[in-house]
Amino acid sequence: MPEAPGETRTGGMGDSGRPARIAVDAMGGERAPSVEVEGAVEAVRESEGAIEVVLVGREEPVREALEAAGGSDLPLSVVHADEVIGMDESPASAVRRKRGSSIVVATGLHKRGEVDGLVSAGNTGAVVASTLLGLGMLPGVRRPAIASLFPTVNEPTLVLDVGASVDCRPGDLVEFAMMGDAYVRYVVGRERPRVALMNIGEEESKGSELVQQAYPLLAACPINFVGNVEGRTFLRGKADVIVTDGFVGNVMLKLTEGVIDIISNALRDDGDLAGLGSLKRQLDYQEYGGAPLLGVNGVVIIAHGSSSAKAIKNAVKAAGRFVDTDVDAKIVTRLREATTGNAR
Repeated sequence: MPEAPGETRTGGMGDSGRPARIAVDAMGGERAPSVEVEGAVEAVRESEGAIEVVLVGREEPVREALEAAGGSDLPLSVVHADEVIGMDESPASAVRRKRGSSIVVATGLHKRGEVDGLVSAGNTGAVVASTLLGLGMLPGVRRPAIASLFPTVNEPTLVLDVGASVDCRPGDLVEFAMMGDAYVRYVVGRERPRVALMNIGEEESKGSELVQQAYPLLAACPINFVGNVEGRTFLRGKADVIVTDGFVGNVMLKLTEGVIDIISNALRDDGDLAGLGSLKRQLDYQEYGGAPLLGVNGVVIIAHGSSSAKAIKNAVKAAGRFVDTDVDAKIVTRLREATTGNAR
């Protein structure tokens, strides 16, 4: 039954005793549907009854991929969606035009409570647009944030936003901090996460007007705020959560991916296979699966367009953990604790 306006969705093994039901956009990725289906099958098999999957996409090729992956006897069902939103399409107009697309149909399943969350490796803008229109925002959240786990020399760091909200206000960064704090606490499992602000220097007086105004607001929040972190040091693991606007965050994401590729290629060319294997295990984005879209009234995991089956598997598992720990309700609670003054 759909929730009343402003009510936060809950569900999953954590509070209902039933498996978490996750919709997978089977037509979203670059190698769909085979990779999406294979990853979903692996996730369900490894969950040992904790996760069920609804595959959303063109029924015939999805069922063929399901049979090829050996998942016909597992708790996976198929919901037909005859349209696909391409990676090069304008997100907002495509979502409006293609009501029968796999991501729009998956969003509808989530809105109606037929699934507890969704995973898509499709057009990121379309995923954001579809879920914002279909699910709405959590109470107290103005803008959503894509939260991506970045590899560091220690444990991974959650960076948000990495592309959902390019133009931000100081109060938005406070919301990102509270959402990131809740996610790292309850999904990643770090009791008192260190929260930092991305800046061009560590001094409080550095940076743009946005970050200078956000700094005292973050310092006044009920979080473990550790100040600014710089571009040259954030991969050293100085913080568990780093907040920034979506423009800077997306540049950080793409730059990090590029540097990882360069280092990996250099090690391969030098024949340092031992070093390459160690680096790949440390930096492999597939281990993290996907990035949660925080702030929407639901559970949404956005996977990389070139995701492998392993990445899809881990994205489905991440969605299951999100559901089980009821992070959305905890985000709302954390936001109520924050004092943002007039910054919004």
